[in-house]
Amino acid sequence: MTGQEAIAYIHSFQWQDHALGLDRMRALLRALGEPQKGQKLVHVAGTNGKGSTCACISSVLRAAGYRVGLNTSPYLITFHERIQVNGEMISDGELAGLVEEIRPAAEAMPEHPTEFELITAIALLYFRRKNCDISVLEVGLGGALDASNVIDVPEAAVITAMGMDHVALLGPTQADVAAAKAGIIKSGGDVVSYGGCPEADVVFRRTCRERGADLTEVDFSRLHVCVSTLEETVFDFEPYRDLYIPLAGCYQPRNAAAAITALEILGRKGWAVDGDAIRRGLAEVRWPGRFELLRREPFFLLDGAHNVHGMAAALESLRALFPEWKMVFLVGLLADKDVERMLDLLVPLAERVFTLRPESSRSMGAEELARLLAERGVPVQACQTAEEGVWAAVEAAGRFGAVCALGSLYLSGDIRRAVESLGTSC
Repeated sequence: MTGQEAIAYIHSFQWQDHALGLDRMRALLRALGEPQKGQKLVHVAGTNGKGSTCACISSVLRAAGYRVGLNTSPYLITFHERIQVNGEMISDGELAGLVEEIRPAAEAMPEHPTEFELITAIALLYFRRKNCDISVLEVGLGGALDASNVIDVPEAAVITAMGMDHVALLGPTQADVAAAKAGIIKSGGDVVSYGGCPEADVVFRRTCRERGADLTEVDFSRLHVCVSTLEETVFDFEPYRDLYIPLAGCYQPRNAAAAITALEILGRKGWAVDGDAIRRGLAEVRWPGRFELLRREPFFLLDGAHNVHGMAAALESLRALFPEWKMVFLVGLLADKDVERMLDLLVPLAERVFTLRPESSRSMGAEELARLLAERGVPVQACQTAEEGVWAAVEAAGRFGAVCALGSLYLSGDIRRAVESLGTSC
């Protein structure tokens, strides 16, 4: 089996075909010798900011001298991004070998595991084989019934910024969504909550009381942003001063603050994470596709805002960095999101919009998205490919304008390649 054959095998099993639940995952891990047992883990759930928070935590732990696994989703360019050790992606050979090892156990099960369950099992096996000191796991969907929630009590459970997403599966209210995320809270564990969403905060506090978990809510009064540009942010998070992250976006210092809070808990539990490791680790964070500047003349930004909360955060950053500007947008969305509200947020900043259809069975068509924007009085054009959309958006913006690509992360890789083909990138 080659690496590409392994990826094709994993992708052939869709989660929509099965009910949510942990029985399949537990059965698969039992057949594989319980690779999750004994591993030291940080478990990260939430609506937005999960990936950035995971990237910050893992980078600081590497800077502190630990061997660190990282499992995130989705990927932007290559599948291998999802499983890393010390910043290095799993190789084709290692991936193929693990799939060949897992395949007999998976196919012997009465109900085949889903794509995400296979990936999680591969990651847990890989981290154990690589003798990771600690690994960071990003929840894929919800928390309580997510495949990653088969682990024992983690070193820390982190719940990032909350919003409304996946309501068809998690429930129609913020309390329902929070209850699903709260599923990662284990009895006697340590929990970090981003906070700031009253309905969700009530759920997290109650769940921690009921399960005897120690809850720490991020104290954003410690946070002060000193410098924020299109390529970097400098901030204080008392007592740490002049922390630098090579990430833009008003939301990234807050994600970093949540990561630091979790790292402080690890420090109190005996992990050697000091201020120097925090400083060096944050300075080395790489997390593409999140308010990332791909090009100048015109400015071309890529952000994975894929739900209402994420869209609001991205637009807040655009207002701060481009005051009184109107933008050209390149947008592709999934149909199961709150598309109407997302577009209502977008319209006041939009000079013109070009629409695309992400590569997903859940996508909204470019023509349907264009129709909704036209109804809101926005000049709009549907495009068939990322290349067409990027070229059209850049031409519409002109040399001294600005383009922002927003929406599904499923578009990010194609948009990046199309922008690179223009030349003169940053």
